[in-house]
Amino acid sequence: MTLPSLFVPHGGGPCFFLHPGEAPDPMWRPMQAYLAKVIASLPERPRAILMISGHWEAPVPTVHVGERPVLLFDYYGFPEHTYRLRWDAAGAPDVARRAAGLLQAAGFATAEEAQRGWDHGVFIPMMVAVPGADIPLAQLSLDRSLDPAAHIAMGRALAPLRDEGVLIVGSSMSFHNLRARGPSVTPVADAWDRALTAAVTDPDPARRAARVAGWEHLPHARFAHPEAEHLLPLMVALGAGGDGPAICDYRDTVMGWVVSGYRFG
Repeated sequence: MTLPSLFVPHGGGPCFFLHPGEAPDPMWRPMQAYLAKVIASLPERPRAILMISGHWEAPVPTVHVGERPVLLFDYYGFPEHTYRLRWDAAGAPDVARRAAGLLQAAGFATAEEAQRGWDHGVFIPMMVAVPGADIPLAQLSLDRSLDPAAHIAMGRALAPLRDEGVLIVGSSMSFHNLRARGPSVTPVADAWDRALTAAVTDPDPARRAARVAGWEHLPHARFAHPEAEHLLPLMVALGAGGDGPAICDYRDTVMGWVVSGYRFG
């Protein structure tokens, strides 16, 4: 059975876990509910996850081959208990090396590392989606070139994993301007999100890829993403989705931002 590839929102810092024993702020509950249903929505439970976060760039695509990665608390100014969160899933070095092999076969130079922890773009959404930490996970970095077309090509190279029981997940936020928050931002964020979604869900796969690779030409693009890194996990997920259908399966407003999640294949 072929799994889809996904682009999911990872929230803001440890947003789902700010109040121990309580539900998150109502603003974050629709996103939490969406993430909580991701695994059950799949045609079968994945044997492993390959995750690409907007919070790891490397000189070349780099796979984490650690057996038991620690958590990297790469957020700042949150309550002390959020720096003691745990998500104790196993690493998936076999999947990491298989991903590296597929990228190499497509002409990409790759690297391995085993010391870096899983950043919050990985463990925060996974604590909601896989609370039992019972699906092994491998993380793949972005390429520091931040070239959209290259990241779509990376996704295409990784697509065979979908037939091998591996769920490919891009984790980020479809709107990511940390300086712009509140209701005054929402109309602009909404216009950006509608344009992005129209490009992402274009029924023609070649045109879809071209439109998303050319994201800077969409309305309010550089307002939504002053830097490109938080959009590139979407590129990888889109590329991995191949010629299959692309849908928006989550849309909501947080902090004044309109954000979306997408499913491919």
